Amino acid sequence: MKSALIVWGGWDGHEPRQVSEILAAQLRGKGFAVEVSDKLETLEDSEKLKRLDLVVMEWTMGQIRQEQLKPLLEAVRSGVGFAGAHGGAGDSFRNETEYQFMVGGQWVAHPGNIVRYGVEITDRKDPVMAGLDDFEIESEQYYMHVDPSNQVLCVTTFSGEHGGADWIKGCRMPVAWKRRYGQGRVFYSSLGHVAKDFQVPEVLTIITRGMMWAAR
Repeated sequence: MKSALIVWGGWDGHEPRQVSEILAAQLRGKGFAVEVSDKLETLEDSEKLKRLDLVVMEWTMGQIRQEQLKPLLEAVRSGVGFAGAHGGAGDSFRNETEYQFMVGGQWVAHPGNIVRYGVEITDRKDPVMAGLDDFEIESEQYYMHVDPSNQVLCVTTFSGEHGGADWIKGCRMPVAWKRRYGQGRVFYSSLGHVAKDFQVPEVLTIITRGMMWAAR
């Protein structure tokens, strides 16, 4: 049986507990043994982490101590998968650039806050996106700093109409991607602002498939 650890916390506005419960249910439905923790101290056991198949981070902002971050990075480099969604992985621990290097991106803005926007599937042959069509969602449209080495799976285009950010009109921004960090597989999606966003079938499918791909 594959094993996964979900660590949640940080800013409550992203409903980390509720989102973690959704992700845990998806993994358990795929046959995973899942531990869910609201303590970063869970990451300090380096040997335990290296025995896992997947770590899912759902922790917005906050701070992480080096004795917690280092075992996480080492575990992923050794082959443990990593996955996360929205600010729970793409806006965690803003001071930790090596963490951002692993994830492949960092949130910087969501012009207009909650807006309706489109998601365009760009890699239809990839198993994570197979059979999915372009879709729309009403949520935070993440503008991110992204690593050019990411394998981008879908994108969103900014209209420039929101938040006074007319200068980004036409910008095509990655929404979900795959990458490697050492021997580990990393999956990230900027979808999943709060629990209700996972009621959009495409959102739940993309993140579930992404976690499955990332798992060792």
